[in-house]
Amino acid sequence: MRAPKGTARLLAAGVVACLALTACGSGDSGDKGSSASGKGGGEFTYWSMWRADEPQAKVIKAAIDKFQAETGTKVTVEWQGRDVRQKIGPAIAANKAPDLWDQGADVISTTALAGQAADLSDVYAAEVPGEGKKVSEIIDTKYTDGLPKDPEGNTKWVLPYELVSAALFYNAADPDLADIPTTWDDFIKLCDTLKGKGKACIASDGELGWENFLTLDYLLVRDNGAGTLGKIVADKTGAGWDNPGVLESAKRMEQLVKGGYLIKGYDASKYPAQQTKWAKGGAAFLMNGSWVASEVAPLVGADWKMGAMPVPATKGGNTEADAILMGFSVPKRAKNPEPAKKFLAYFMKKENLEKIATEAKNITPRADIPAPAELEGVQKSLTENPVRTIMDNTPGEYGDKVIYPNFLELWHGKITAEEFVSKAKAAHIQYWKTAG
Repeated sequence: MRAPKGTARLLAAGVVACLALTACGSGDSGDKGSSASGKGGGEFTYWSMWRADEPQAKVIKAAIDKFQAETGTKVTVEWQGRDVRQKIGPAIAANKAPDLWDQGADVISTTALAGQAADLSDVYAAEVPGEGKKVSEIIDTKYTDGLPKDPEGNTKWVLPYELVSAALFYNAADPDLADIPTTWDDFIKLCDTLKGKGKACIASDGELGWENFLTLDYLLVRDNGAGTLGKIVADKTGAGWDNPGVLESAKRMEQLVKGGYLIKGYDASKYPAQQTKWAKGGAAFLMNGSWVASEVAPLVGADWKMGAMPVPATKGGNTEADAILMGFSVPKRAKNPEPAKKFLAYFMKKENLEKIATEAKNITPRADIPAPAELEGVQKSLTENPVRTIMDNTPGEYGDKVIYPNFLELWHGKITAEEFVSKAKAAHIQYWKTAG
């Protein structure tokens, strides 16, 4: 599956442009020290990233219906779909934004960094109705602690309800994959063994820049430590690309290409051709987001058992897991923040949130809600390891202009690792000259 619109691959350019007008704007703020545990009643508006017919929308709608019945609060919902990312910027600029909206944290961060997202610390401090625990006690704050800070130093500008992670997915029932490697060297040995049996080690739809880059994104962390890509992007001089460890990670990708470990024809394939072949046993591993489990469910055999493996440790031994947070945000100038925030605490109730797992077939940030069976390995990785935002919250425009075009040349075997680093640095410098 292609990365969902609204993740790190696609930044809302309209949000950036419009928020530039409002970052220092005037107007009364609707965020008046509101409390998420205030009395019921009132009303608020909500723009959703989901279409009304999607599983997540049905889960949220059911919770909203109960919330309205129990509290007397009126909730006006617009099921905008992914286009909400394009509409929120102009709405905030015109002071016509909803009281609540949701998206990937990478898109919401655009509003937060412009000072246009409310601090939700009071939501995290509020009690989950009927459970006797605060929101911060049932949702590990490690998922927000690593987010970029808004102008006031806050990272709690989003309340996640769904987690997406990247991993190397495989059929755990495949006897060739009974012993999953924990180091990069052992991974290469496994690829050699599979190659000797005439089986591709890795499937890849070669046109997809974001998905295929995820392996290198992991390797940059494994070889150089957390935050490496973010530091590269932030250094306008381009010096970050000169780090020897960056070249080392790129050479590992080149190793996969030159080693002949990739499925035949990947470099000319269009999504979802090779993903489909992988699901039917044509290759051992597929790097993708955790949404792929439900995507291929109709394709896999009855004996298929979904497994998920993080990119193995290299010499650095770093074990951080990647995550994208799908969650709620309250605009800073929302007209009715109090009832919106009260709903957020209400939605975190186990009886509401567990349906994201049981009905929408995704992982929630509550460790006491089991993931769908096919994503148990992903949840285990997220729970047991430190967590970082996929691609360090790199702007989608940077990826489109600097990373993906040059990376795909490396991935397709057209350039060397050294040439990739050189071309990426040149594109980086040009990007910042244009961006200012």
